[in-house]
Amino acid sequence: MSCDAVSLSITLWMAAMGPGPVGTPALSGQLAITAPPSVAHEPLFAGIVGQAGGLKKGVEGFCTMAPGDASELLPLPGFDEISRKIVALSALDEKGRMALVNRGATDDLKCILHCISQDLPVKLKDVAEAKTPKARDLALRDMVYLLNDNVEVITSPPQPAA
Repeated sequence: MSCDAVSLSITLWMAAMGPGPVGTPALSGQLAITAPPSVAHEPLFAGIVGQAGGLKKGVEGFCTMAPGDASELLPLPGFDEISRKIVALSALDEKGRMALVNRGATDDLKCILHCISQDLPVKLKDVAEAKTPKARDLALRDMVYLLNDNVEVITSPPQPAA
């Protein structure tokens, strides 16, 4: 039997079946796919968003002070304080991850928070150990992106698992 004949016979067979009862899903037994609940309103996660957003603004301020064409590294006033806050944010991200793990979350947020908690100290070290203004500027910009990601992964609407 040719492909056209098989296709035609399937079409005719499906047409003869008619629609199912009103209100039944297209596929019987199909499970509804729902997004996990948002955690952005919970105090722990709202605190992470607030701290990451504030730190992002502080690090962006350093970016304006670290031009890539300067010949020497200028000190970053307040860097020690921001460093302490970034370390604290890293610990808070891990605490958020553990809260999600403990409640049995199956979405990616717990993994993303863990990765961010691991990446923050690495980026902080890159800023602190940069040898040239250009290298420090790049490290600062990477830190800004990471802090922005920290805000967005929590505030973006959750998506259902693929």
